[in-house]
Amino acid sequence: MSDPQFFRPMGPVTVAEIVELTGARLVAGDEATAIAGVAPLEQAAAGDLAFLDNPKYATALETTGATVVIVARKFAARAPAGAVVLESTEPYRAFAKVAARLFPAAVRLEGAFAGEPGVAAGAHVHATARIEEGATIEPGAVVGAGAEVGRGTVVSSGAVVGAGVRVGRDGYIGPGATLIHALLGNRVIIHPGVRIGQDGFGFAMGPQGHLKVPQVGRVIIQDDVEIGANTTIDRGATRDTIVGEGTKIDNLVQLGHNVVIGRHCVIVAQVGISGSTTLEDFVAIGGQVGIVGHVRIGMGAQIAASSNVNCDVPPGARWGGTPAKPVREWFREITALKHLAERGKKDGEAGA
Repeated sequence: MSDPQFFRPMGPVTVAEIVELTGARLVAGDEATAIAGVAPLEQAAAGDLAFLDNPKYATALETTGATVVIVARKFAARAPAGAVVLESTEPYRAFAKVAARLFPAAVRLEGAFAGEPGVAAGAHVHATARIEEGATIEPGAVVGAGAEVGRGTVVSSGAVVGAGVRVGRDGYIGPGATLIHALLGNRVIIHPGVRIGQDGFGFAMGPQGHLKVPQVGRVIIQDDVEIGANTTIDRGATRDTIVGEGTKIDNLVQLGHNVVIGRHCVIVAQVGISGSTTLEDFVAIGGQVGIVGHVRIGMGAQIAASSNVNCDVPPGARWGGTPAKPVREWFREITALKHLAERGKKDGEAGA
């Protein structure tokens, strides 16, 4: 059985092209040299491009077999003899641009079936749905009554675009994803298994039992948002749940009803954000963070992984811990606890 290669390179790419594409500076080697693949430093071979962004891997740079390396200036002298060396102030970003040039299919995602544009045999599209020319509806996909799918968007096999849902142009709806009560902008990427628009968790609790509160809002996903696999986004109760332009959400994230996420936020895996919380623009949330409801996290704030936020966070702040607090205060508490534990251990040994 042959070994499948899911992403075939669209190369070769010359060093001169890389310089033009990334703005990197050629400091060693020939601009006519070409690469046809990418690889990590320790696995790279002739014909590959590699990069160094994290000092932790500087030793691997010294022995790499890559034909071309992209590095920051401080690491350029550590590249092996014979390698073409490109300097960049942002090596990772430069690498991403070259990788996208070599592997466009990894950026412009294909569906599970990878068929031609149009409504495939075996797709279920309601007669009142509107599918723009150039959209792809794969076998087994469902598009409901009055729904709209824009040009260039792929609705993968097993995905559901519910009644009245609108999906913009050049988007991607992954296999098994479900969209109901939602409006999506252009170039939105929805990975497999995402659930958007289901009930928010709203109950009027009391001794007579927990009375379900109707959730009549929507989910609004603005342009250029990416949502990772198996993430869930509840629709609003009386307002809309909103995810702002350019925001990137990892796998297994939960957004409660009425949550508002600003523009260009980054939310890492296993984050839970309770209802009616607001994240302003450019907020970064580390993995496994929990955020209580009805709080506001200010523009550009950062929350460390595994923290729990129970109050408003000022703009530009860096918080961590449980409950979350400014990182300097958090680090001082950790240090103090460590000293107390060490002192207790010494006292115990002395009394033994």
